[in-house]
Amino acid sequence: MKNLLYIGNKLSKHGVTPTTIETLGPLLEQEGFRIWYSSSQKNQGLRLIIMLWSVFQYRKVDCVLIDTYSTANFWYAFAISQLCRFLKIKYIPILHGGNLSLRLKKNPKMCEMIFKHSFQNVAPSLFLISEFKANGYENIIHIPNAIELDRYPFLKREKAIPNLLWVRSFAQLYNPVMAVEVFASLKEKYPEATLCMVGPEKDGSLLETKKRAKELNVEVLFTGKLSKKDWIVLSENYSIFINTTHFDNMPVSVIEAMSLGLAVVSTNVGGIPFLVENEKESLLVPDEDMDQMTRSIVRLIEDPYLYNEIITNARNKSKHFGWQEVKLKWLAILK
Repeated sequence: MKNLLYIGNKLSKHGVTPTTIETLGPLLEQEGFRIWYSSSQKNQGLRLIIMLWSVFQYRKVDCVLIDTYSTANFWYAFAISQLCRFLKIKYIPILHGGNLSLRLKKNPKMCEMIFKHSFQNVAPSLFLISEFKANGYENIIHIPNAIELDRYPFLKREKAIPNLLWVRSFAQLYNPVMAVEVFASLKEKYPEATLCMVGPEKDGSLLETKKRAKELNVEVLFTGKLSKKDWIVLSENYSIFINTTHFDNMPVSVIEAMSLGLAVVSTNVGGIPFLVENEKESLLVPDEDMDQMTRSIVRLIEDPYLYNEIITNARNKSKHFGWQEVKLKWLAILK
């Protein structure tokens, strides 16, 4: 397969955080693949129409890659996959949705129509591998999300300081308010503590998070969306990366933090425990457990040995997500 059509939300020019279509696509192009993309249209209805038209327009391609999510964008994947079936085009759903396991139970027939007829299903998360296999899907392989490791220099920190970094879109799904509440609790013990929150607005959660910070009388640095290069430079001022999401699949931001030498404290949800092991490469806490997350951060600050163990193990783990290793798995199915 040399000619590919990549279907996904290519929306970074509209201020949205880049998704896999904007990272994996260029990496595959570097390996000699010719790729057409769809779509960068912001309006959801028009985006779907353009996606469907692209499948018809490029129906001679060897395969269609489909970024597949679990909420509203699930229906894009359904429509595209069925058109591919009609036109007899091979297609590969790339499973990103942290809640796709619920979709398997909620819409089993539609899921069968997508995933039973695909050339291959690709899951970046071992969590989704287990969920799909439990529901009878065997045509699924694990290919993790990839990063270009040389872009993420490891900064060795001898000990943790109470400076927290949060990187995600401001959406209820990612529970940004919890980050502010953890920060406020931490400042009771460490008045010098800081919190920086990086990411674009998505569903009104940014305003809610700022409101909560004002209520708790804490000063948070909100940077808005930053380029990858800018937030990597920014990360040098922080020791601990907090991930407060309600459910997740395999967040690239966590892998990036591990590669940069930040200690990760995360909610123990969805694919997170399949990505990092508690007490080895991270500290994991129950969903919405602000007190436990605060205690875990304090542990890292007060125990330099634990901190160094976690950041060293995490850096070693992150090497498995380097493109030079991950690309071999893509080449195996695309060539």
